[in-house]
Amino acid sequence: MKTISFWIRSLVEYGLKNALIRAEDRVYITNALLEALHLSEYEETEGAPETDLETILGAMCDYAAANGLLEMDSVVCRDLFDTKLMGILTPRPSDVIDRWNALYKKSPETATDDYYRFSRATDYIRTYRVKRDLKWTVPSEFGEIDITVNLSKPEKDPRAIAAAKRAPQSGYPKCVLCRETEGYAGTLNTAARQNHRIIPMQLAGADWFFQYSPYVYYNEHCIVLSGAHTPMKIEEGTFRRMLDFVSVLPHYFVGSNADLPIVGGSILSHDHMQGGRYEFAMERAEMEIPLTFAGFENVHAGIVRWPLSVIRLTSSDKEAITALSVKILNLWRGYTDADAFIYAETDGEPHNTVTPIARRRGDAYEMDLVLRNNITTEEHPLGVYHPHEELHNIKKENIGLIEVMGLAVLPARLKAEMEALRTAILAGADVSADETLSKHADWLASFRDKYSFTEENTEEILRREIGNTFVRVLCDAGVYKCDAAGREAFLRFVNYVNEG
Repeated sequence: MKTISFWIRSLVEYGLKNALIRAEDRVYITNALLEALHLSEYEETEGAPETDLETILGAMCDYAAANGLLEMDSVVCRDLFDTKLMGILTPRPSDVIDRWNALYKKSPETATDDYYRFSRATDYIRTYRVKRDLKWTVPSEFGEIDITVNLSKPEKDPRAIAAAKRAPQSGYPKCVLCRETEGYAGTLNTAARQNHRIIPMQLAGADWFFQYSPYVYYNEHCIVLSGAHTPMKIEEGTFRRMLDFVSVLPHYFVGSNADLPIVGGSILSHDHMQGGRYEFAMERAEMEIPLTFAGFENVHAGIVRWPLSVIRLTSSDKEAITALSVKILNLWRGYTDADAFIYAETDGEPHNTVTPIARRRGDAYEMDLVLRNNITTEEHPLGVYHPHEELHNIKKENIGLIEVMGLAVLPARLKAEMEALRTAILAGADVSADETLSKHADWLASFRDKYSFTEENTEEILRREIGNTFVRVLCDAGVYKCDAAGREAFLRFVNYVNEG
C-alpha cells in the first residue's frame, strides 16, 4: 500500500522532470503540498516514484476524498482539488512571461513549442483526457474532412450540478475567457485555473492575451482573448488584430467566430479568437473562381471551392487586405437578395456577418471571409443556414469557426450510440423500435442498402457516413449553394461589392 508521502514525492519528482520547479524548490513544494493535504508529517519513501500524472493525481484525490477534503467525491470536486495541487508546482506568471520573451527572441516556433509543452505539463491541458477523443478523417469532394467525437470534457455528476445550482453566484471572473481566471481557485460553477498562465500581446494597439485551449481539438489549439470583457464584434479592428497575430506568430492561423447567434460560437459575451498550428481542409481548398475588386488590384482574390461561401484575399499588403475585408463586411451587413433568400435584417434584427480566418502564405497574408446569415423560419426555427433537422441525429449544435474550416466537433453521445447502432445492424434489429437509436433510423435507411455489413467493416462504414453527413451539414450552413444557381447568386454579391 503506497502512502500519501509516496504520492507527494512522485508529484515533486514530476515537477522536477518537467521543469516546473527546480531542485532548490523541493522542500518548499513538499511543504506546500502537505499544507494542501492538511498534513503536518512527511516520510521519505524508497523505490522509484510513479511517473504517470493521471495516476499520481488520482491517488492524491482518493486520499482527499477519504479524508474529507472534498465537498463530494465527484469529477468536478476532484478537478478543483488536483488543479490546486498542480498550481503549487506552476511558476508565477511573471516567470512564465519572461521565459516566453527569452525564447521568442530565438524564434516564434521555439516560444510556442515550449509554452505548449508547459501547458500540458501543468495539467492545464489534461492530455490523458484529450487522448480519449475519437478522431478520424473522411475523403470528400472538398478534400479530407476531420471528424472528432469530443470525450475530453467530463460529464458533470448530477450531485455536482445540484450543488452548483445551490452555490452563491459570483460575478468574478465575469466569464471563462476573462484574464482574471489566471490562478483562480474555481468553484462548483467555474473551473479551477491555478495552473493556468497566459501570455500578453499587443494586437492593433490593444491588450490581448494568448493561451491554449484545455480541450485542444487540433494541434496547438489556442485562444486569443481581449483583456476587456467586451462582446464579440466583427469590425475593422478584428481584421487588424488577426493580421497582427499572424505577424507575431507566422506559423499559426487565427480566426474569429461570427458575432451573431446561431452562426457564432458558444461565447458571444467576450471578444476572442481561436488559432493554432494546424492545416484544415478549407486552407487546402483551392480558389475555383478568380475575382477582381476595383481599387485592390494588388490583392489576389477568389471564391474558394468549399461547402460554405468563402471569399479568399491574399496579398503582401496588410492595409489592402484590411481595407477590402472591411468593405466586403460592411456591404454584406446591409445586403439583401430575396431571390437567394438572403435578408440583411427582418423586423430590425440583423442577419448578415462573416467568420474570418487569417494565415500566412510565405511572406504574404491571407484572409478568408466566410459569409454567414442567421435568419430563421417556421420550417427551420434553428436557422435556415444551420444543420437541418434531418441531420440533428449527428450534429445539431452551431457551426462555429472550427466546423467552418472542416473539423466536425461531435457530441460525446455518438460514441455509445454508434456502438449500439453497430450491434443493432449486425443483429438485423429494428432500429426504429429502439428508444435511443430511433433518431438514427432514417439516417441509416438512407445508406443501408449501399453496403454489405460485416463484423469487420460496420464501424468504418458508420464513420464514413458520419463524415458524409458532416459535409451535408456544411452545405446547409452555406448561404450560397455549390451549384450554378448558387455561384450566380454569389457573383451578384461580388458585383455589388465592386459597385459599392
